[in-house]
Amino acid sequence: MTSPVYILGGHQSDFARAWSRQGQDISDMIRESVNGALAASGVPVGDVQSIHVGNAFAELQRGQAHLGAMVSSVVPELWGVPAMRHEGACASASLAVLTAMAEIEAGRYDCILVVGAEELKNLPGDVSSSNQNAAGWQGREGIDCRFLWPAAFGLVGQEYERRYGLDRRYLNRIAEINYGNAKRNTLAQTRNWKFDERSFTDDDEANPIIEPGTRRQDCGQITDGACTLLLASARYAAEHARRNGSALERLPRISGWGHRNAGLRVIDKLERSRGEPYVFPHLRAAITDAYRRAGIDGPAQLDAIETHDCFTTTEYTAIDHFGLTPPGQSWQAVDSGMIEMGGKLPINPSGGLIGCGHPVGATGTRLLLDAARQVSGQAGEYQVAGARRVATLNIGGSCATVVSFVVEC
Repeated sequence: MTSPVYILGGHQSDFARAWSRQGQDISDMIRESVNGALAASGVPVGDVQSIHVGNAFAELQRGQAHLGAMVSSVVPELWGVPAMRHEGACASASLAVLTAMAEIEAGRYDCILVVGAEELKNLPGDVSSSNQNAAGWQGREGIDCRFLWPAAFGLVGQEYERRYGLDRRYLNRIAEINYGNAKRNTLAQTRNWKFDERSFTDDDEANPIIEPGTRRQDCGQITDGACTLLLASARYAAEHARRNGSALERLPRISGWGHRNAGLRVIDKLERSRGEPYVFPHLRAAITDAYRRAGIDGPAQLDAIETHDCFTTTEYTAIDHFGLTPPGQSWQAVDSGMIEMGGKLPINPSGGLIGCGHPVGATGTRLLLDAARQVSGQAGEYQVAGARRVATLNIGGSCATVVSFVVEC
């Protein structure tokens, strides 16, 4: 890191809310989220010098593009502030954050608003599912399936089975942990969902197969939502802390980042990594880049992880790629209880995408906001005791775009 980037605060919408049912749309999400972030951070609206918006599917879901300009349409006080929109499938908001960080590190701006927003509940489920296929290579993925993403990440699970062996009870346990964590999160989509003793088993009635390798409880929850952050330079953050009677050392900062890309098709990525220790070498590289920039050696120096678990196989992949276990041995971290609340390194205290929800374009900022809340002791009922350093991982498509951050206080 050439210079620190601070997170002054943010706002997450209620991920259980379906905005179209109240006659609202993505513009209303953005308005609430931006105003909420400004209020939560205590940043005067006139101090915002740049705006970045992460979104994946608004053109397909709502016929709405040009979301950079949407911000000043719904919050007129931001009229005239430079703004742009970023798209990288589920990693869209992380790309917005990376661009904002680059502007701060270059000295262009000191205080930047980063918005992540997605509306997915305004269309029937099958239509929304089809729209999300745009994050893959349309018509060329080479997978015979009804639902692309459950099938693609089912293939990831099958790849782990071929290379290392995979017991599905560990995938079921990952789902159970994340749904359990979500019950403590007042903004989680599934906080009031009910399950029984069969829900986290391979019972074909209680937990049916969606596509080979993927059952219902393996799937993250697509939803509506927005999450906005205020990012700042050290100079602005110090002045902000002074105005608020605080200290710079008490503000969360992004101390490391990693960003890598690979091709669109999952089958190409799996084929290219044959013989490699990791299923996704570029994903491992993004994480180790973030470690290196943060000046740490690995997960032993983390207190928690907020990771992308669009499916249980994605979290299973994250576990060994973060270095919690040797390659292919992610089951060890699940079996030992390491990743549970109260364990050595809790994963997804918020509930993750499975429990908290997955409004695609907002997920990157939501991961960072939860990391910032953890290290500043503001995570409420899902606070990890004593957390001071948290890593995040956000992926787009079938691990085509991957971004990792380290946040500390």
